[in-house]
Amino acid sequence: MTNIKYKIVTYVPQDHIEQLRIAIANAGAGRIGDYDSCAFISSGIGVFKPLEGSRPQQGEIGKLERVGEARIEVTVSGDILKKAISAVKQVHPYGEPVIDVYKLEDQPV
Repeated sequence: MTNIKYKIVTYVPQDHIEQLRIAIANAGAGRIGDYDSCAFISSGIGVFKPLEGSRPQQGEIGKLERVGEARIEVTVSGDILKKAISAVKQVHPYGEPVIDVYKLEDQPV
C-alpha cells in the first residue's frame, strides 16, 4: 500500500451530489485515520458555453450557461487513485467532467 495521498476535486450539479459522494466513498476515497466517507462539499456557480459538436446535458450550443454546482473534495491514497477517478467518471452526469488531482505533501509533525 502506498503512503502517497492525493486530493480529488470535481464539480457536479446539485442534484447529483449524494450519488457522486457515495460512489467515491465506495471506491475507498475519503478515508482519514479511523473515519471513512470524509468529503468537503461547497456550493457555487459553474459557467460554460457548449461548442459545436458537444452534447450538453444542460444549456444550448453557443450560449453561455450558468449552473448551480457543488465542489466535492476527497482525499485518497495512491493505491486506489485510479479506482476513485473511475468511480467519478462512471456516475458523473457530464460527458467531460472536470476532475482535478493534487498530490498532497507530508505535513511536518
